[in-house]
Amino acid sequence: MATKKYRSKKGMERLTNTIIYIILTVMSVVWLIPFVILIIQSFRGELGGATPYFFPKEWTLNNYVKLFTKTKFLTWYGNTLLVSVVVTVVQTLIVLATSYALSRLRFKMRKPLMNLVLILGMFPGFLSMTAVYFILKEIGLTQNLVGLMLVYSASSMMQYYICKGFFDTMPKSLDEAARIDGANRRTVFFKVILPLAKPIIIYTILTCFTAPWGEYMFSSFLMLGDPDKFTVAVGMKEWLLPTMRSEYFTVFCAAAVIVSIPITALFIWLQRYYVEGVTGGAVKG
Repeated sequence: MATKKYRSKKGMERLTNTIIYIILTVMSVVWLIPFVILIIQSFRGELGGATPYFFPKEWTLNNYVKLFTKTKFLTWYGNTLLVSVVVTVVQTLIVLATSYALSRLRFKMRKPLMNLVLILGMFPGFLSMTAVYFILKEIGLTQNLVGLMLVYSASSMMQYYICKGFFDTMPKSLDEAARIDGANRRTVFFKVILPLAKPIIIYTILTCFTAPWGEYMFSSFLMLGDPDKFTVAVGMKEWLLPTMRSEYFTVFCAAAVIVSIPITALFIWLQRYYVEGVTGGAVKG
């Protein structure tokens, strides 16, 4: 009797797993369809916007050649890479330091501060866009990559919650042992905690890098009128205007493929740490 129940239970588990795998496979195919279309369109030889047929009638590499030789894509790509790298470094340091302080230190107004930051994070950033623009204009940082970096880095501490949850799971005895040995807070943070927090560091780096890489609203508002300061999102959007779409749509698809490569490569390379960081940071609040 017990053997029959065991076999029945194993059979149900296999059936459930099979159904789950089928659903996940279908979802993956659905999600991949736009990317496949994008790649195929980037090799299309016919000019014009979207076509009623799936496969191009003429295959070519001219879209990629045109992208690198007859547009400012490399300049935009360099601007985006510079902004993303600088913002990633600044944001990662601020987020990790803030998260560690809120996790380990106990001070007056700590909880109200955390609640205030969470409430402010519920409001979209573009609500302050006009005010931010005029502030940057007064100090001469519009149409300037430094101003864009400041905007992206300004709200860094609002991303503290996942990192704080991860630090909460780390034993406080590590800090206490290091303090007994004479280490100060800075030494404990950089020499003891961070080497053990690789998953959450990778998670923070990835989230901080992807945000400015594809952001359009603030960058288009601040860089309006100076094509040499555009990021890839702003520059590529120009190609979708009605006056340029027929000539540059396939070039736009080629650029989208190139832009997606760094993010895709990073996630594939670091996905294990990314998952560990998310799950580790979700354990405690």
